[in-house]
Amino acid sequence: MTGLVGLSLALAGIPLRWGRIIAAGTVLALFLYFVRLLPITFGLHTIAGILLLFFLIIRATNIQPSKALIAVFGSLVIIAVLELTLQEAFFSITKFNRDEIIANSPYWLGLGLLQGILMIFFAFIAARFKQPQKGVWKF
Repeated sequence: MTGLVGLSLALAGIPLRWGRIIAAGTVLALFLYFVRLLPITFGLHTIAGILLLFFLIIRATNIQPSKALIAVFGSLVIIAVLELTLQEAFFSITKFNRDEIIANSPYWLGLGLLQGILMIFFAFIAARFKQPQKGVWKF
């Protein structure tokens, strides 16, 4: 989740402060973990995560809500495309069965870790190309 938070902030033009990003990513990950444990329809945790990330950004920064929402959705689209691309590439190269890999934690965790690292890399790239605004952090 740290990569998702970082990329959302970078897309919004907010300077990356990694201590805050790691804290927000941890809060987001724990929140989503507990939401997924609830007996609710699968996928609602994604909506809850979008809303939490949106509110974290608008509470911690002086950015317009519309810009924050666009940044959150943009980073969500990027992670969805990245996840699809990595999984399809992995399964086509290894010829493994999806169900076996999902049940095998080390492989599944490895794919997730790679996605997280790439999201952080994309956050650095986006921050480099999008000029960060000055004074947008509230604290």
